[in-house]
Amino acid sequence: LVYMGCPDRRSGNRRKDTVLNQYEIAVLYHPDLEVDLTKAEEKVTKLFTSNGGKVVATDNWGKRKLAYVIKKQEHAVYVFYTVELPGEALQKIESTLNITDEVIRYLITKPDLKAIAKAEAAKAEKAKKAAERGDRDDEDDNDSDEA
Repeated sequence: LVYMGCPDRRSGNRRKDTVLNQYEIAVLYHPDLEVDLTKAEEKVTKLFTSNGGKVVATDNWGKRKLAYVIKKQEHAVYVFYTVELPGEALQKIESTLNITDEVIRYLITKPDLKAIAKAEAAKAEKAKKAAERGDRDDEDDNDSDEA
């Protein structure tokens, strides 16, 4: 009796089941691109989407002075992306960003979503308590006016 086993379920439609992880990607563009940054941004955004990801948010900080000289440049255009990507796409994205002329430097981080959620919950709780204190102060003022 020979056991043939069942086919590996994971090898089938792997692309559809891929888990998308959230990453924050900071990209420092060449300062000369400040005027016409759209083409470079589209190139990087296309890089993310072509590797199975999607851009959730983009935050352009504009041209800023660097802490130290990078590739003979003292300034760079800072753009931060929040991206959802499959984990296996990171290496390809890193290698492509390394050889992209418009990009001076980049940093890919995985945010601590639990810590962010905890901080937001604490902030909401603090705002709720402040609102309650504000309401009580108003009630006390009204009571003293009536007496």
